[in-house]
Amino acid sequence: MKSIHLMLAASLLATSLTSHAATLRWSGQGDYLTADPHAQNEGMNNNINDLVHERLVMRDRTLKIIPALAVSWDRTSPTVWKFNLRRDVKFHDGTPFTADDVVFSINRAQSPTSNFKTYANMLGKVRKLDDFTVEFTTAAPNPIMMEHMVAINIVSKKWMEANGVAAPQDFKSGQETFASRRANGTGPYALVSRESEVKTVLKANPDWWGRKTGLFTGNAEEVIYRPIKSDATRMAALLSGEIDFVLDPPLQDLERLKRNGNVKVVEGPENRVLFLVFDQFSDELKYSSVKGKNPFKDIRVRQAIYHAIDVDAIRVQVMRGQARVTGAMVPAAVSSDPTLEPRLLPVNLDRARALLKDAGYPDGFEVDLLCPNNRYVNDERICTAIAAMLSKVGVRTKLTLQPRAQFFQRVDNFDFSFHLYGWGGAPTDPGLTLGPILSQNNGKGRGDFNSGRFIDSALDAQIGRIETEMDPAKRRAMMLEALQRVRQQIYTLPLHRQVIPWAMRKDVTVVHRADNVMQPIWVTLK
Repeated sequence: MKSIHLMLAASLLATSLTSHAATLRWSGQGDYLTADPHAQNEGMNNNINDLVHERLVMRDRTLKIIPALAVSWDRTSPTVWKFNLRRDVKFHDGTPFTADDVVFSINRAQSPTSNFKTYANMLGKVRKLDDFTVEFTTAAPNPIMMEHMVAINIVSKKWMEANGVAAPQDFKSGQETFASRRANGTGPYALVSRESEVKTVLKANPDWWGRKTGLFTGNAEEVIYRPIKSDATRMAALLSGEIDFVLDPPLQDLERLKRNGNVKVVEGPENRVLFLVFDQFSDELKYSSVKGKNPFKDIRVRQAIYHAIDVDAIRVQVMRGQARVTGAMVPAAVSSDPTLEPRLLPVNLDRARALLKDAGYPDGFEVDLLCPNNRYVNDERICTAIAAMLSKVGVRTKLTLQPRAQFFQRVDNFDFSFHLYGWGGAPTDPGLTLGPILSQNNGKGRGDFNSGRFIDSALDAQIGRIETEMDPAKRRAMMLEALQRVRQQIYTLPLHRQVIPWAMRKDVTVVHRADNVMQPIWVTLK
């Protein structure tokens, strides 16, 4: 049977487009990881997949939740939600979209290999009422139901089952599936081809419902994404006109770019906090000179590391001011609390050495630090600086730097001693950090991103109460209490929130959002 993508490409290429149609040539330092929209919850991965697939609801230019594949919804009881689906929507292969696809997609996202089950499980049980109506029933009231709903992409039941991918790709094990490189969504763009680490080509979907409603305001009828790891090569391609847009220009080039009349820079804070994660579960660290015990289980060791890291120096010297130091595990500054923001412990190398001595490590110890080298802004340089700082107090840190694909596989498999991590995106509610990042990791969706696997039963009980508390004021107070507990115990070590610059040719217009998502439907090129 001829590939759906070859037929799709031929069909879309033959479509008569408007005279101002343009190709958006886009680049970043790393590739997206998989075309399976339920396999890996990572920023760039979601950005590309969200062009092909859609959710029941979506976010507008200001991150407000608005209708998408669902046109309306009602909470008919404290635990029951009814969604009315958009009619006359087709997948890219021409298959009609119905309630069967919604039921299949939610169940798929709740399955063991899904990297989105931490959100999908919070949606409860879904059932079809008729072809264009679905009902969700949760075990308890969910105060942020729509924040969980906006996380789950809808896929074609018929296409997935026909191609043997009814279950999501098991990304952490390195599995490759039919859906790893192919996709069939309802979104504004169709995936034409994906060459890992080389190029991804997407063509605009002329039948996308958003064209009729005015959501598609740009002229990017084709999108070509090229990962270019080298900063110098990536920026040379922009300056020469070979590419139009760079998602992650190197910070050291920003001032030069701003002075270039052929380029413009758009920047703003991102809803993302960067932090360190410690393995607090293993009885013995996997990559350390300490045998027979785990130093990170001792709060004095975590305090020592906190005292040793000068986040202001990282902000000035590594991030060139493009970061906001924080002591809070809250991605969005607007949702934080003044009592959480200051650093918990000051830089104090003598105190760090004393704490290590008290903990039984007078001469320090050796340990590996796992970091990505193409995921966060200046991630490799951040980790290099941290390693140098820790060495001053006797924590001799060996860096393991890996591309995002290998990095996330190791994190998901708990194959590290401690690592750099980032968390954030469009949601500003701290509950979207407490559940996925700070709950006990039970392997079934709870705490799926608590890679350090710390266990605090009292904290878990508090988070459980937060997840069903419908009174906003009470819920805010409970979240603050939980976040203070995380802060005092140093279960994670917050560093800073990123400031995100985008660079583009001067005649390219984009919408810069705080979730660092590039949305081509709003891009215009001259």
